[in-house]
Amino acid sequence: MHAWEAAQKTLEYIEEHISDDVSIEDLAEIAALSPFYYQRLFSRLVKKPVREYIKLRRLARACGALRETNSRIIDIALEFGFCCHETFARSFKDTYGITPMQYRKQVIGVTHFEKPDLLLNYVMIDEGVPLISDGLVLEMNRKTLESPAWYMGKKGYLSDTHGKMLGERPGVDESYDIWTDFFKSLDEIPRISGGRRIGSAYKGDAPSGCTTFFAGIETKTREEKPRFTTWEFPAGEYIVCGFEAEDYNQLISSAISKAMKYTKSWLKKHSLTVNGFICELYYDDAYNSAYMELWIPFKQVK
Repeated sequence: MHAWEAAQKTLEYIEEHISDDVSIEDLAEIAALSPFYYQRLFSRLVKKPVREYIKLRRLARACGALRETNSRIIDIALEFGFCCHETFARSFKDTYGITPMQYRKQVIGVTHFEKPDLLLNYVMIDEGVPLISDGLVLEMNRKTLESPAWYMGKKGYLSDTHGKMLGERPGVDESYDIWTDFFKSLDEIPRISGGRRIGSAYKGDAPSGCTTFFAGIETKTREEKPRFTTWEFPAGEYIVCGFEAEDYNQLISSAISKAMKYTKSWLKKHSLTVNGFICELYYDDAYNSAYMELWIPFKQVK
């Protein structure tokens, strides 16, 4: 058994027993390692110590309960392994910057530390060959955009700390408000019938320490419209990571984080790097599509 396979077994166990008192000794036994070497391996592969990872996954699962149920916060805290309301509230605020009550009452987007799929760090597929792993179907291809496409929508700025790899940066999601503003104004945009939605991160006119983020949809016009931004999707050659998840919510959370991490590894393996921006391309206006693509302009690493 490869080391990453042993660690992955314990990740699955943690997820299945997220409400239980999971001990380091039990996890080490599953991995067939001593507790000392298991913790070293886990931290190297997952980028977090075991106890901190368990806490972050418990908080992620608790977020779902806060939004989807009317259970008391203390009951949610106890259900997900926190000893009391105070410990839960302190951990929640330290991680997301807001309290559980604020999260429940206000429309706030947050990002979580997602459960990793370690297979994606070690299996490199050829172009055009689908990879299936942990509910995700992923495929890498090169595509050429023959002529530029134009999008209209909303833009804002993300702090550079937001740029830490998605799925490893728990906290308030700074792009959430940009997407929300875009969807509220969608009917005002002269868009193409069946047009694709896009999310793009690039430097643009962002102030120092920030990145510009644009959320938009394919438009019929290149002209600027008050309160909106027009963005050009340039013609050229791209590496395209297409991926499909079980549902839309998984697509925009754990699936996209896994796809981004895999794409980063795939580009590095092929001596390529991102050249200027990354686009998230959605093919359905409605919230019922579970397929999207990452389009990455690239250049050769010298």
